[in-house]
Amino acid sequence: MWKKFKSKFIGDKAFYRHILFLAVPMIIQNAITSFVSFLDNIMVGQIGTEQMSGVAIVNQLMFVFNICIFGGVSGAGIFGTQFFGKGDYEGQKYAFRFKLYACLIITGIALLLFGFADTQLISLYLSDSGSVGDIGLALKYGKEYLAIMMIGLIPFAVGQTYINTIRECGQTFIPMVASITAVVTNLILDYVFIFGFGPIPAMGVQGAAIATVIARFFECIIVIVWTHTHQSENKYIIGAYKSLRIPGHILKAIIKKGAPLMLNEMFWASGMAVISQCYAVRGLEVVAAQNISSTITNLFNIVYIQLGGCIAIVVGQLLGAGKIEEAKEADTKMIFFSVACCCGVSVIMILLGGLFPGIYNTEQSIKDLAETFIIISALAMPLCAFCHCSYFTLRSGGKTIVTFLFDSVYTWVLVIPFAFVLSRYTTLTIVSVFFLVQFTELIKVILGFFMVKSGVWLQNIVDEA
Repeated sequence: MWKKFKSKFIGDKAFYRHILFLAVPMIIQNAITSFVSFLDNIMVGQIGTEQMSGVAIVNQLMFVFNICIFGGVSGAGIFGTQFFGKGDYEGQKYAFRFKLYACLIITGIALLLFGFADTQLISLYLSDSGSVGDIGLALKYGKEYLAIMMIGLIPFAVGQTYINTIRECGQTFIPMVASITAVVTNLILDYVFIFGFGPIPAMGVQGAAIATVIARFFECIIVIVWTHTHQSENKYIIGAYKSLRIPGHILKAIIKKGAPLMLNEMFWASGMAVISQCYAVRGLEVVAAQNISSTITNLFNIVYIQLGGCIAIVVGQLLGAGKIEEAKEADTKMIFFSVACCCGVSVIMILLGGLFPGIYNTEQSIKDLAETFIIISALAMPLCAFCHCSYFTLRSGGKTIVTFLFDSVYTWVLVIPFAFVLSRYTTLTIVSVFFLVQFTELIKVILGFFMVKSGVWLQNIVDEA
């Protein structure tokens, strides 16, 4: 029985060596990014509750933008990965162009939205029902922060276009170097600009935004320069800008498969923002506590997030090469590995997560609430890991309509109405509401299990393009 279990769920040393070769640089990259984001959050948190809340709200809006960019590159990325696995660099070049166009369009829309509706968007998260903080000040600081952060949208979008394509080629080291350079720059400049240093005055939340924007330019420049100076490793970039053309049949195929994925990312991210807004109606202390807990949770979530990304690369390349059975076997082992890792990470998070809120310069009630949110998030982590792997499994085979139903439709039809009713029309405490909403993930686990088991995702889409 053990041999059967081992054969199905556990790979050999070569398998894990390959997975770790891909995953470790991405985990390190995101760990450093999340850790610096955590330190950045602490620095802003030292200024006051209103500053921290204003920045947290804007970062929630930025999260929606970031995920939309991820959707913009991911739709074409399915094709890019399989084109690379097939050795078709011309096809990969067309996928790269599509990503660039999609990201620039998304950025243009975001700039218009943030520029003309900043007050309305930030105010959605401000409620005077709580007993802590001044919502007028939180709005003021949020608008100041957003105005500067908008400058960094274009380098982020272009940088992600390159980073996503570099990763398709199995090159995860360079994005890691770019990210490390950016986050170290961000960390140093955060301290200098937020608190002031020498002749540089203290700029508070505006300083935090300036540091982030400069760091995004650094990351973008590094990946662009490396890509164009290493054309032998990035053959798709040769002649990428000599023409703006994408062949009609490839464009049609990417739109057909990619549009649902792009819409999914947009609706899922906006759905997460709506859920956060549901919590926010319980007061500014909930906004602050959720900001602390989500920042810390993101430090631990990187394991399953990046292992899910590895599924997209490994399984996508195998499917593109026509190795259907190998793709199925690899996927099963990777899902098991991800969930097993996250069970261990969850325990560590429960043991250590409660120590972090004490670092913040805010009210004790906010610290206590944040600690409880962290524990609940840790308990739900293995469930999130399985759902995340299921999503990337379905996506790797081009089942973008299915992923749209699995992710966005599920969120908007079930989770959001549930959170809306619980937060506004019940007398349940915010802790109870948060717990119940987090554990709706159980239903998604069941759906994901049957979708993956059905094998509907086992297909080579580039031969059809």
